[in-house]
Amino acid sequence: MSAERIAYHPPPDTGLDVVHADEALVVLNKPAGLLSVPGRGDDRQDCLALRVQQRFADALVVHRLDMATSGLLVMGRGAAMQRALSLAFEQRLAHKRYEAIVHGVVAADAGEIDLPLITDWPHRPRQMVCFERGKPSLTRFTVVSRDVAAQRTRVSLEPVTGRSHQLRVHLLALGHPIVGDELYAPPVPDALADAPARMRLHAAELGLPHPVSGEPMHWRSDVPF
Repeated sequence: MSAERIAYHPPPDTGLDVVHADEALVVLNKPAGLLSVPGRGDDRQDCLALRVQQRFADALVVHRLDMATSGLLVMGRGAAMQRALSLAFEQRLAHKRYEAIVHGVVAADAGEIDLPLITDWPHRPRQMVCFERGKPSLTRFTVVSRDVAAQRTRVSLEPVTGRSHQLRVHLLALGHPIVGDELYAPPVPDALADAPARMRLHAAELGLPHPVSGEPMHWRSDVPF
């Protein structure tokens, strides 16, 4: 069975949304619908990394956000800064907080989702829970608000690990897939029809030590839904 392929229609390039820039790093708001790095095929070359490099030629990728996810992303200025920032992520010195709207009313006010994940190879890029071969994956969640009438819940998410599609698969496993998720959410009418069609997942906060000074840095991004 071939891998699933979602159509790519990147948003128009209206200029970068730069949250912070200095000699060591650049922090940006990635719009929903834009790849973080080039994909496979000539039709998937437009991405945030290449757009950033047109302005900051030495900017290199440190981490990624899913195409459908919006929010904060950091790039290192040069190979040394890229390595230092990558190490901060590997050592879990980087703090990330996301916000999402999910299907259904989440009962618990807070909790942890501790389920191992692995690529669902026949259905790439989908991931799945696998207790035999999956990599340890941990997500902490807190309910922000509940809309019983619309059967939706707004949640704050902290990924302790950084697996591919981790938040999306963990919330699906919890029984509350993210609204607008083309890979994992059910194709049901969207009660948020007044909002632009997109997955309701946003990287809202990012914190890490500055790779040169070691000073704690923290950035916030307004949730657009």
